[in-house]
Amino acid sequence: MKILVVDDHPLVREAMTQLVMRLGGPVEVLEAQDCMGGLALAHRHPDLDLVLLDLNLPGLRGIPALQRFRQEHPTAPVVVVSMFRDRDTVTEVMRHGAVGFIPKSSGRETIVNALRLVMAGSVYVPPEAGLGEVFSDDSLPAGIRGHAASATEIGLTSRQGQVLALVMKGRANKEICRDLGLAERTVKAHLTAVLNALKVANRTQAVIAANRLGLNADELLAAAMPTSPDR
Repeated sequence: MKILVVDDHPLVREAMTQLVMRLGGPVEVLEAQDCMGGLALAHRHPDLDLVLLDLNLPGLRGIPALQRFRQEHPTAPVVVVSMFRDRDTVTEVMRHGAVGFIPKSSGRETIVNALRLVMAGSVYVPPEAGLGEVFSDDSLPAGIRGHAASATEIGLTSRQGQVLALVMKGRANKEICRDLGLAERTVKAHLTAVLNALKVANRTQAVIAANRLGLNADELLAAAMPTSPDR
């Protein structure tokens, strides 16, 4: 596992490195003190499993820094680790493609558990940000409020369920095309159907909604027929 920590404070980088090591298994931690240094390391290490990005960096910072990482390294999941924790900041970060938001004031166990959740393909946002309200039960499709056992219950075909599963695992469209043997336009059409079914606007919100429904990526993949007619 290879993780990049981008923060201008050496003590924060050291603390995050120690917490990352608690995830278990062989872990290589790369460190950068600003966005441009982090981007340079990411270019040299295209196999990054995770990027931990501070918002308050020297030079390029905030949402523009996150956007730059997402544009240049779309397959590297980014978790923002920040001193800010207000709802507006968290919402903005998640809308721009982060897979998690961890306040620096969080306890060690909370941070480690959040990282484990993200590494398992889920999304983490701090409970105090109140983003659960954005995906309240009233916003979900009728008949599936509470828990959904299958893609069918939210109006998806088995192939669309596969696409959702791979989105939950952090796959980019090109990777989904390769994994499922589909044309990119077909994947985009399936993804649009997924967003519509979950009543969300983007991939990150889809993952949050799917997790709230109790959908499991591996189960979605296993339930789908390989010769599904909607290829």
